[in-house]
Amino acid sequence: MPVFSYQAINERGENISGTIEAETVETASNLLSSQGLIPSKVRKSGEMFGLGATLSLKEKTTRVKTSDLLLFTKQFRTMLKVGIPIVRIIQVLEKHSENIKIKKICAQMARDISGGSRVHESFRKFPKVFDELYCSMVQAGETSDSLDQVFERLVKIIEHEYKVKSDIKLSLQYPAFVSVALVVSFFVLLTYVIPKYLVIFKSHKIDLPLATRISDMIYQFLMQHGTSLLVFVLLLVLGLIIYFKTQQGQYVRDSLLLKIPIIGDILKKANISRFANIFEILQSSGVHVIESMNILSGTIGNKAITKDFENVRYKLEEGRGIAPPLEDSKHFTPLVTSMIAIGEESGSLNQMLREVTAHYDDEVEYSVKRLTEAIAPVLTIGLAVIIGFFALSIFVPMADLTRILK
Repeated sequence: MPVFSYQAINERGENISGTIEAETVETASNLLSSQGLIPSKVRKSGEMFGLGATLSLKEKTTRVKTSDLLLFTKQFRTMLKVGIPIVRIIQVLEKHSENIKIKKICAQMARDISGGSRVHESFRKFPKVFDELYCSMVQAGETSDSLDQVFERLVKIIEHEYKVKSDIKLSLQYPAFVSVALVVSFFVLLTYVIPKYLVIFKSHKIDLPLATRISDMIYQFLMQHGTSLLVFVLLLVLGLIIYFKTQQGQYVRDSLLLKIPIIGDILKKANISRFANIFEILQSSGVHVIESMNILSGTIGNKAITKDFENVRYKLEEGRGIAPPLEDSKHFTPLVTSMIAIGEESGSLNQMLREVTAHYDDEVEYSVKRLTEAIAPVLTIGLAVIIGFFALSIFVPMADLTRILK
């Protein structure tokens, strides 16, 4: 019997992996589900996770961007609403999609569903494109015969996340551009411009000012130790990349990110907004609250905040509400916990979650704007200081050289 390797989420919300014997991928996924696990990746031993070894290089390197996934989900929703059969929907999406990977996925999904697989099982074969939240909601919609409503909610989730990410990226474009200009200007001036003038100044025995001597010292240091420094930096970056792939490393990284002034505040607010939005939609879709916490643990993105959902799940299993364990968390503000507590008591939890989402969407937008306004002048001043420093390094001794030549 074939052996399949898998990655799954257990009842505690932990990511686990192992192997299982089964006839097909679908059978393996069903066996894992019957054991109380939520499979995220299942593949035959010796094959790659995802689309398998049959993908061409172009297909493997083509990404499915959030905008592509949003378009796919919107088109799926629209065709569901008018009553087109699911297999036909997927065939239409395969034909008209401009993304090579989505075309490949649709072709495989159409074959699977035509062969008897359930819809959510065909989605689960592609965890790098359809995350656990997406697949769980499709499964809930398929079970309750409300796939059209589920895809409507999925569109709202993806649109919400796409807007937040786009706002952050757009606001950081100018600071990023100035930062790159700052670094490039520093190295161009230090390694190409200054050395040429230093040769001239030293040949005429010019008394070099402090700025020029500092530039010379930095240049000499880079010439003597630049290779070693570059190797050290590359090894450090490689080590951090490897470490941050571990569970502990991801927790440490995400905890540190949340502590960065302004940026940490933005990340925290964005995660709260995402939590409230996803939780509200899961509750509206009829997903049990404990299962919702399991899904949130696997999809919220920040490992430090994920710990809070695990604590909430344990307390829920003990018969307690959602708000009390969130109050013990340092990542959820009193406003969030108070509104959730009021929602639980009044039976209007979904409405309160929508209010939390709207509030923190506005907070993220305001905080990003504030960050941009704070960073832009600092970077501009930094660029001016560097250029001014190197200008002094050149023009002051140049004036002395002019006097000598006269």
